[in-house]
Amino acid sequence: MKKLAARWKATITHLKSETLVLYLAYQDARTPWAARFFVALVVGYALSPIDLIPDFIPLLGLLDDALLLPLGLWVALRLIPEEVIRDARAEAALRMAEGRPVSRLGAVLVLALWILGIVLAGGWLAEQLTVQ
Repeated sequence: MKKLAARWKATITHLKSETLVLYLAYQDARTPWAARFFVALVVGYALSPIDLIPDFIPLLGLLDDALLLPLGLWVALRLIPEEVIRDARAEAALRMAEGRPVSRLGAVLVLALWILGIVLAGGWLAEQLTVQ
């Protein structure tokens, strides 16, 4: 059981690292625009608190994270020139060694989405309760 947990942890760390690689490759001017568009979709999905299939649906909810994200990473990495990926991996390794990369803008955006969702859900719930 400990081996399985260690393997899962290593896989998740690798996925996080590869997501950072894609983010860095996205910023590189040598990355073609079509690859940038696809990378933006993959990184946005990886960082989004909203899943294509909600996690509370048994098995299927985790399936999108276990299949769609690695598949998206794989395709995106094939769309980017090898020298860009090599440079991005070197930069990602440096950033990961310095500590977990932090995006304050990303954190603010995710927090704003959650607050908006709570406000909208609260408004809808209040409307439903007043109608009855």
